[in-house]
Amino acid sequence: MSNQSFADLGVSRVVIDTLAGDGITHPFAIQRDVIVDVLAGRDVLAKSPTGSGKTLAFGIPMVERIAADGRRPSALVLAPTRELATQIVEDIRGIAHARALRVTAVYGGVGLVKQANDAARSHVLVATPGRLEDLLARGAFTLDAIQILVLDAVDRIVAKCKARRQTLFFSATLDGEAGRLAREYTRDAAAHERGPSERRASIDVEHRFVAVSNEHRLEALITELRRERGLTLVFVRTKHGADRLVKRLRAQGLESVAMHGNKSQRQREQALARFESGEVDTLVATDVAARGLDVTGISHVINFDPPADSDTYVHRIGRTGRAGAKGIGVTLVAPAEHGDIGRLAARLGLDHGLDGPGKHRPTSPPPGTRTRTPSRGRSGRRRSRDRG
Repeated sequence: MSNQSFADLGVSRVVIDTLAGDGITHPFAIQRDVIVDVLAGRDVLAKSPTGSGKTLAFGIPMVERIAADGRRPSALVLAPTRELATQIVEDIRGIAHARALRVTAVYGGVGLVKQANDAARSHVLVATPGRLEDLLARGAFTLDAIQILVLDAVDRIVAKCKARRQTLFFSATLDGEAGRLAREYTRDAAAHERGPSERRASIDVEHRFVAVSNEHRLEALITELRRERGLTLVFVRTKHGADRLVKRLRAQGLESVAMHGNKSQRQREQALARFESGEVDTLVATDVAARGLDVTGISHVINFDPPADSDTYVHRIGRTGRAGAKGIGVTLVAPAEHGDIGRLAARLGLDHGLDGPGKHRPTSPPPGTRTRTPSRGRSGRRRSRDRG
């Protein structure tokens, strides 16, 4: 029923009121699918794209099922990156506090002692695997009392949780390794899938594949960046490549900032803040930003270096065209990459135009055409309450 309310789904009045205070009054489709099953104690497999409401789909029933006076920590959300862990905490903190629950993000790059103390006192942990394992090895707390586990799954962590638990697996895809892990770690799970699927990835995004030579790859990128556009996320393969590209763009009068795993947490937060505010409209990143980065106003995602596989492509391009907005995804493709990218695009059902001579997309539009780009205004910012 598309007209179901949060109350119809069994959500408590205090959580409903908190959501309403953040402007969230009606559940998204994935939330309507999932909340009842989680409240009933069922394991869940949920496939739904970024920006579709996944975070609150597990966050709402999770905080409803945890007792404030129970053993801590009671719930664990495993996240692949620091950015995603921070975003999830931001998204669920309000509803958790409404239920008198503490939530802590656990990730590397910050002091161990304070984080360990905060985590041990918290009902809900949102953690990256590496730092979580560090704290467990130090005896800061145990996972013996975990009642609810939300997975981007990692075998070593899952093995430390008790076998009899409720497990919720949320992902943009349930294919391949993700699907195997999901089936292994859940029992009699209620499965829910919401589009767009990979083969419908083009619904809210215009996908463009631009044939370039290796020596002209930078020039092609500069051409794209000098078009009318909003905030633009540029993906590269390596950390060194990100820093090098920022320097090369600055030499051409195009200001940009880099974000990758060698940056400290403070440096990454500063770069993201400049990008979100629109002070700098181009962020050059490795795939550390492909998951968890949620900034409104990203009109373009440009693959300066092509992605390794279709999952990476979906995660990268998923940073634009979110929550009903339109976006543009551009992939620069050198001759040696035509085969791999052509097959990747075909798997996703995209018109790649890289099949042979004369069919390659030009690096600039034909004379007299006008590029239409979603407008973001001068300042982009991260949504204060992401529904995904």
